[in-house]
Amino acid sequence: MSDTASTPKVKTLPDAQTVTKVTHWTERLFSFRCTRPQSLRFRSGEFVMIGLMGDNGKPLLRAYSIASPSWDDELEFYSIKVPDGPLTSRLQHIEPGDQIILRPKPVGTLVHDALLPGKRLWFLATGTGIAPFASLMRDPETYEKYEQVIMMHTCRDVAELEYGRRLIEDLRNDPLIGEMVEGKLHYYPTTTREESPHMGRITENLTSGRVFADLGQPGPLTPETDRVMVCGSLGFNIDVKAILEGWSLREGANSEPAEYVVEKAFVGE
Repeated sequence: MSDTASTPKVKTLPDAQTVTKVTHWTERLFSFRCTRPQSLRFRSGEFVMIGLMGDNGKPLLRAYSIASPSWDDELEFYSIKVPDGPLTSRLQHIEPGDQIILRPKPVGTLVHDALLPGKRLWFLATGTGIAPFASLMRDPETYEKYEQVIMMHTCRDVAELEYGRRLIEDLRNDPLIGEMVEGKLHYYPTTTREESPHMGRITENLTSGRVFADLGQPGPLTPETDRVMVCGSLGFNIDVKAILEGWSLREGANSEPAEYVVEKAFVGE
């Protein structure tokens, strides 16, 4: 893992923001922070369009969940590196002081407003799908609304879990929100390839009941007490939806809150 940081430069591109810090977590994963437009207001869990200028002089944009909470002075993003990805093949090489394009129109379904009140909130993510939950886990509203918050995150290898592990460790030691998190936030990281304390896919750990046993939580999920947010690949989302609906949970939206929501804009490019 390597970090770089610098003082922001003057913006020159339309909708440009300046990169302030870049962290390479693995050969496949990196995160970066950038300046935040003064006019930008968003709900923790939403995403925006960000990108770079293409060789043809036109913006090359993709939807990225904002990983920082709504109160942060800067914006944070977490991304995969794809060697031949139209955007990530270039975005992975940004450095502090570089500029990115950010369209300040946040949207998304992974927000508290899209869920009915409940007692236990589940965040289910694979890979970089943890990004919107990185925002929500750092938002005091999450702990004001729920008695228990469970973050299930699955990657292939242990190193790919480091971003989330470090975030949660820092969160528990945070002087502002640490007391709210204590006793409420449960972290359940698993791997599917490399050996680790907890193995297996999220779907397997839910249906087998293993996660409930490991965390000392009652299971399975029920529409009376549980609320769920899901962010991962299309296949993962479909599989999780089938499990949740088998437990009688209904999909919600900003216009019609229910028991679970899925981020459809997540792309693992």
